[in-house]
Formats: sequence, C-alpha cells, structure tokens
Amino acid sequence: MKEVEKTEFIKWFSNLDKNSGNIAGGKGANLAEIYNLKIPVPAGFVVTAQAYNYFIEKAELKEKIKELLDRIDYEDTKQLDEISRQLRAFIVDSKFPEKLKEEILEAYEHLDADKFNISKGSALDILKTSSEPVFVAVRSSATTEDLAEASFAGQQDSFVNIKGEMNLLEHIKKCFASLFTSRAIYYRNKKGFEHEKSSLAVVIQKMINSDKSGVIFSKDPSYQKEGVLIEAVFGLGEGIVSGKITPDKYIISKELKILDKSVSNKKIAITRNSSGEKEVVRLSEEKANSQVLKEHEIIRLTELTINIEEHYQKPQDIEFAIEGEEIYIVQTRPITTLEKRIKSGDTKELKGEVILNGLAASPGIAFGKIRIVEEMEDLDRIKQGDILVTKMTNPDMVVSMQKSAGIVTDEGGLTSHASIVSREMGIPAVVGTGEATTLLKDGEIITVDGFTGKVYKGKVSEAVQKEIIQADVKTKTKIKLILDLPSYAMRAAKTNIKEIGLTRIEGIIAESGKHPNYFLKQNKINEYEEIIFKGISDIAKYFEEMWIRTSDIRSDEFENLEGSPKEKEANPMLGMHGIRYGIKNPEVLKAELKALKRVSKTGKKIGLLLPQVISVEEIKSVKEFIKEVEFTDVKIGIMIETPAAVQLIKELCEEGIDFISFGTNDLTQYILAVDRGNEAVQYIYDEMNQAILYQLEYVIRVCKRNKVETSICGQAGSKKEMVKFLVEKGIDSISVNADVASEIADYVKELEEELEHKE
Repeated sequence: MKEVEKTEFIKWFSNLDKNSGNIAGGKGANLAEIYNLKIPVPAGFVVTAQAYNYFIEKAELKEKIKELLDRIDYEDTKQLDEISRQLRAFIVDSKFPEKLKEEILEAYEHLDADKFNISKGSALDILKTSSEPVFVAVRSSATTEDLAEASFAGQQDSFVNIKGEMNLLEHIKKCFASLFTSRAIYYRNKKGFEHEKSSLAVVIQKMINSDKSGVIFSKDPSYQKEGVLIEAVFGLGEGIVSGKITPDKYIISKELKILDKSVSNKKIAITRNSSGEKEVVRLSEEKANSQVLKEHEIIRLTELTINIEEHYQKPQDIEFAIEGEEIYIVQTRPITTLEKRIKSGDTKELKGEVILNGLAASPGIAFGKIRIVEEMEDLDRIKQGDILVTKMTNPDMVVSMQKSAGIVTDEGGLTSHASIVSREMGIPAVVGTGEATTLLKDGEIITVDGFTGKVYKGKVSEAVQKEIIQADVKTKTKIKLILDLPSYAMRAAKTNIKEIGLTRIEGIIAESGKHPNYFLKQNKINEYEEIIFKGISDIAKYFEEMWIRTSDIRSDEFENLEGSPKEKEANPMLGMHGIRYGIKNPEVLKAELKALKRVSKTGKKIGLLLPQVISVEEIKSVKEFIKEVEFTDVKIGIMIETPAAVQLIKELCEEGIDFISFGTNDLTQYILAVDRGNEAVQYIYDEMNQAILYQLEYVIRVCKRNKVETSICGQAGSKKEMVKFLVEKGIDSISVNADVASEIADYVKELEEELEHKE
C-alpha cells in the first residue's frame, strides 16, 4: 500500500532526511536520517511545522498570541507565567481543523501495523487493522536549531506511552502549546528571536514494549583496547540511565568477535503495563543472573553500530530496544566526551569468582583481608590495607576508613556516608550488597572492584586507584571541589582547582573523637574552636577560597563520639541537626564562626554555608552571631536541601544572602520521601526526577533575579546528566569530588562551546 502524503501536514520518516529540519525539526530530521539508512528504527511520522502554522491560523490564535506577547514585561516573572499559562490554554482548548485532524488520525491508523518492512524504507508495507490502538511517543521537535537544544534545553514537551485517537490529538496540542512555556518565551526574547517566526513539529513514533534494552558506545569510553561496548538490561532502558540497575556488559571487536562478557545480578526490571504506566518488577534469582542478550543479538547490534558510526564519521552513543525477536535503534548521538578513566592498570572486567554484587560507590580496585565491624570496638582490629566490611559506615569510622584498602557495606546507596567519604579518600568501595557481613568471613582475602560494584573471592587483581588528573580547562561555569578531610587536601590539590564549594566540618569533628557536646559540658569550647581552626587551616593552605558548612551533626551518625547525647531520636534525619542545632547551642556555633574568622585572617576567602535552613528567622539569628564575633569579611550562603528553603527562596534572598548551594542528597530524599541510605529503595532514589528538576530550575531563576550566586554540592553534581541540566539553566558553579573534577570540567567546556555556537 502506498504511503499517504496528501499535504505537507504529515511526513513519514521515509520522506525526510537530516536536511529536513525546517519541516520536521531537529529531532524528526535526525530520526529520519538513520531510518533511511535502513537501520531498524521504530516507524513514525512527523506532524510538520507547516501543520502547526495551519493549526494556529485556523484556530484564529495568531493575533491573540501576538497581543498577549506584546504585553509582557519580561522581568516580571509572575506576569510572564500568567501570560504563558493563557497562551498554552488557548492552544490546548482549540479544536483541530478537520482536514489536519483527519490526516493525523489516518497516519496514526497506518502506523498501527504489526510489522514494518525496513529494508524498503516504508512503514506501511504491511498494514493490518488492530482492535487495540498502538502506543506511541509524541515528541516536540523544534525547527529553529538555536531553540532545539539551547540553554533552556527540554523546554518543549514530549510524552511517551500515548494510546488512542483523542489522547494522541490532545498530546499533539500539548506539544504545540509547549512552544509558549515561560522559559521558551523568555529565552526567545533574550536572544532576539521573533515569536511569530518560531514553529514546532511533532514526532509520532511507535513505542517499543522492550523485553530488553540498553546502550552502545561505538568506541568504548572505559576499555583500554579498541572495541564496541554494549550494556543491556531486561525491560526498559531507564534502569541503566538512572543507575538503578547494574547492566550486563559486552565488549565486541570491530571484526565481530565477542572479547569479553560480564553478566550482572539485575535484581529488578522497569516495564510498561497495559495502561502505559511504568512499573518496577523484581526478578527471580534465576532471571536476575541470566544473560540479557543472545549471541546473535550482540553481533547484530554491533553490525548496526558500525554502520551508524561509518555514516556519521564520529563515535556514537546509541540506544536500542528489543521486543520479541525484533531489534530497534531508538536514538543515536555523537559521543561528545570519551570519559577519562584511570591511566594505570587494566580497567576491563576482572576474571574470578564473584561472591557479592552491590553499587559501585567509589572507583578503584583493592584487595586485602576482610575485617568485619559489627561493634565500634571492632574498629581497633583494622590494620593498614584491610578491607573494612560493615553494615554501614558512620563518621565515627573515618579514622579506620583511612587505614582501609577498600570498603564493603550491607546497606546504603550512592549518597550514603560510605560512598561520599570513600570517593573523597580515593578508596574503592562497594555499597548496598545486602549480605556482606553475613556472607563474608573475617580474615579471608577478597578483591573489591569499585568500578563495577563486584566483590571477588581471593586476589584477582593488583590494586588500582583512580588517578587525580589536573583540570586544566577554563570554563564559564566554575568547577569547585568537595573536600572534608585535611589528610586528603594535598591529593585534591592535584586538580589545580583553587576553590572549594563544600567542606563539611563533621569529618574534622569525627577525627577528634569528641562530640561538640563534650566541649560544652567540660567548659572547653575554646578547645573545640582550636580543632576546627586547625582542620580548616590544614585544608585552606592549598586553596584560595572555601565555602564551609557549619556543623550538621545527626544523632545516629555521631552517637559513639565522646560526650554524644544519649537520647535516641525516632527519626534522626528530621531531628536536632543542621543550623537549628547551632542556634540552640550558640556557643558551639560561635566557636565555629571564630575558627573560620581566624582562617580568613590568613588571607583566605571564606563562605559560610548554613545547613537545613527552613526559615528567614534562622538567617537573621546567624547574622546576629556573626556580628557578635565581629566576622565582617564573610560571605553568607545557605544549603538548598529542604522543601521549605525552595518555597521561601525569594524571601531568603531578600533577607540578604550571597550564595546558595543545592544539597541534592537531602533535597531528593525529602521531596521523594525516599531514604537515601536505604538500599531497598535506591531504585526510586533519583535526583533527575522531574519534581527535583523543577525545584532546581525555580531556585536558579529566583536567585539570578536577586543576584545571588548559585552552586551545587550534592553528589548529583558529578553526574553528567545533571551537569548538562544545570549548565543549560545557567548555574554559576558545580562542586565535585577530586577524582572526577577534570572529567566534569572537560564536559562543561564542551557544553558551553555547544551553547555558544548555537547562540
């Protein structure tokens, strides 16, 4: 059957290519390009930019849109949001012109075919009427290159798992309407684009109900030899992207020989139910440990990868999905950064008996004797080079952790104490294994692979520590360090970065062995000041500016320090810690302020970060203490880690602060109601959840209006997905661990160059 191409309203992928951006937008043109390479791309069509223009004309919206846009005061956010809402409502509430509606629904009906003859470049060679409408993805595809992926990337909306004619039409209108989000309107005005010349296409593509999915790198960014890297999981590919599932990994030569395979314990799969909603399914032990891809699937995916790379003449980052026996390529893009990995040692999968799997929390490889720590008294048994195995580390263990060659825990996620501290120390760590303390035997030898999250029986590798690389590129977005421990300051200084975006003084407190309450009760608060001063001074000598967080002392983490309060809190995370503790115990807070004041007198620039802020009154109280100790040359900043701080950001800025820093670890757990230290719920702990991103974007926008510097110091700042989002939103600085500083700096530089080129 011949494809229907009555007008310019509907264009099938087979009739488009990479030069069709003015019709299909950037996304539609790119998908069409690889579709016409005879690559098995899920069939689809584009509701063209011309169709959008026709819709606006027939709905008689052109003049209404112009009238509203002409009224905007672009610096009045409230008015901008209100006009944006009205514009989008106009579009969504308008009816489709019959001619356009008929063509879209006819194309949708043709899309609902059981199979597609890809070799002939047609989605309609085999047509069959189905009793059930097909699931589709409905994706906005901007026609103006500058707007498609510019500094407000993602400003237009996309939707997945859309089913049914009326539902499809409604979501196409939502895509049309997303051309007038507040962000898009503001950006076009800022860059001098004319609103009336802006247009939008919409890609309609059949959804693949993935039995298996994954990602492919045509040039493996971490393997030291030439080869294609494939990572695969059962179900949808979101599990890989989010880090919730450890995928199988396959290395294949360009001669189509499988060089290496690593089958992981997948534990869960993310699937789609009959209503189109995502579900997390726990896999049986047998299924979880089975190989995802068959041999012929591995080879076929490699062949497709080589073809795509040869066409684009650049290494490619490819996404794939498999439904039944059919393989589909659903996205391809250039690999912009081949990540810098360790320079020494062999980084490929180790060979040996895997006895535990967990989360790869801190990169590197270590081997040594197991020392199981069940009680604090057991810490004395740890000798230099041992592997510390415990349920979960806490700040009391910092000294013993420094002796350890590697760390393995039962509990915890990537933002747990063990993960954060291990990364700073450069100690390989695997967390959230579930059974390390019961399965492993004290005194036996194991190898910890912090790159993959695997623990091996015996010694299967020499020790490898991730190398600190100098961050030698200049970026508009400042790259700063996260650094808590004086003993690791020299290591971090190898990055050549001169500013610290977060120092948590709890590490210094823990190394002293005494809780601040001890110094209060013993009337030795001057001794406490001296400990903080010495610890910060030992770090500061390598750096020019430091943002230092006042103490944030949770009762469950510091209960074993001398003088620690013995009262148990039902929920320590929501208890007496952060700035509320400092205000309630002013002598402790003032001692910290005095110590930092003394450091500033040595010529160092000091920023004061207040944790767990929930009110303007807290800022006012701290300012009184600052005035009392005569700490005049200090910047005042707050952690944005509570929902209250987000909601009150306008008032907090107006009270007078110099900077904010996102604490995404806590902000994520508070907003999503997910304990960040609980391994059982790590699969839904996600800093890229849209609810979190909305908060970050809102705070950045308000702070920019108030000329308040913005930064991030949560562990999410080391994730490239988050880095891309923040750079595009205009964040001022990003703080990371030393071992990824160079890699993140290079990535930020590339992002900035891309944005500058598009502008």
